Amino acid sequence: MTQQGVRWTADQVLALAPDVASRKAGSKLGAAGPWSEAGSSDEGTVWGLCKGSGSKPYQTVIDLADAAGPAYKCSCPSRKFPCKHALGLLLLWAGGDGAVPTSQAPDWAEQWLAGRRKRVEDKRSAGGGSSTAGDPEAARRRAERRAERITAGATELEQRLADLLREGLASAERAGYGPWEETAARMVDAQAPGLAARVRELGAIPGSGPGWPVRLLEECALLHLLDQGWLRRGELPEGLAATVRSRVGLPGSPDGPPQRDSWLILAQYDTGDSRLTTRRVWLYGTRSQQIRLLVSYGAAGRAPELTLPVGLALEAELSLYPGAGQLRAALGEQFAPPAPTATRPRGRTPSQAAARYGEALHNDPWLDSYPLTLERVIPTPAQNTDDDNSSIWQLADADGDLALPLTPAFTSRPGLWRLAALSGGAPVTVFGELGHRGFTPLTAWPEAEGAAVALC
Repeated sequence: MTQQGVRWTADQVLALAPDVASRKAGSKLGAAGPWSEAGSSDEGTVWGLCKGSGSKPYQTVIDLADAAGPAYKCSCPSRKFPCKHALGLLLLWAGGDGAVPTSQAPDWAEQWLAGRRKRVEDKRSAGGGSSTAGDPEAARRRAERRAERITAGATELEQRLADLLREGLASAERAGYGPWEETAARMVDAQAPGLAARVRELGAIPGSGPGWPVRLLEECALLHLLDQGWLRRGELPEGLAATVRSRVGLPGSPDGPPQRDSWLILAQYDTGDSRLTTRRVWLYGTRSQQIRLLVSYGAAGRAPELTLPVGLALEAELSLYPGAGQLRAALGEQFAPPAPTATRPRGRTPSQAAARYGEALHNDPWLDSYPLTLERVIPTPAQNTDDDNSSIWQLADADGDLALPLTPAFTSRPGLWRLAALSGGAPVTVFGELGHRGFTPLTAWPEAEGAAVALC
């Protein structure tokens, strides 16, 4: 389709699913049985009617030609994007067995497509027009007032941490979560959401299991470091000062020059709470060999609009956000829809990956994890020295280098068995995030030629 020529694989389609339940439901609809009048166009549109529980079939249409990623429309009542019907239709199309032939789109699909592309064009035109800039002096005063509030909050938080250490860590378990939530609320009032989030994480540590005092002390030290970074931000190098501002919760704008590349879509996954769904998309520049992160948000229960299929490549411009070692970028102009590619990210040995993670921590001590690609590693179980009756999993270097343990959270997911099955005891290439608790695989490739397999 358009420049997509080769149809997507089933794994690339299922990587778009907003959750496991949608992935399973969409897989069941990936056969021709429930579908009628399915078709596709050379311009990158797929449509079809899916029989549901009602008297009228659901009208499903997908626009694959948008450079920002697929867009979906379905008459079903689901609030998920894509819904199971869109996933099923894409799986049917990806099968390439003639169930979705090239034909003329029906009126209902054409109307939606025309209306959507007009809205996109209107939005671009509005964005390109002149706008009245805000009063820079008023903006400066607002920024100063917010900085003063954050400084007051950081000073209060330093006193809270000092009281905790003076009274002893055991006092945190006796006091319960209430005081931490109260402190977090004060940080929200101080307009420092980054500090508030870290305070809430602290409150969940006491009594959380063996070794909690050590974990609490470590997190208190990192929070103290962030407080001091803010209070002494004028003494820091600009890159580190920008990182501190970001970690405290001040919004930033991409200020780096646009970087055009063919960006391989490495991984996409969502995290969320009762208020917000956060989507992270990792990209790899096939020419620059640099890794970048796109972050988008959606209201609770709704997937963010940005959707990029894992394993495809997107020709686009990205602009970096400020900060030392910052990888987050903003998506700029896209020059073509995501298209298949045989390119893989450049990999490292486990020891090289560990050293790179250490360098990243030097730039940003508050990093939870860092994106890395491991090459020629084999997923293997290893004896847990803390408990003779249990095993842990690790990625062992096929050539005798050290092994990296997998995070406990990943070993409890189906992705572990997908990774083990893909390997079959042979080396694989794995992209994921390395943190102090271990390595979390997100995508893997077989040693020989083969498409990317999403593990999250």
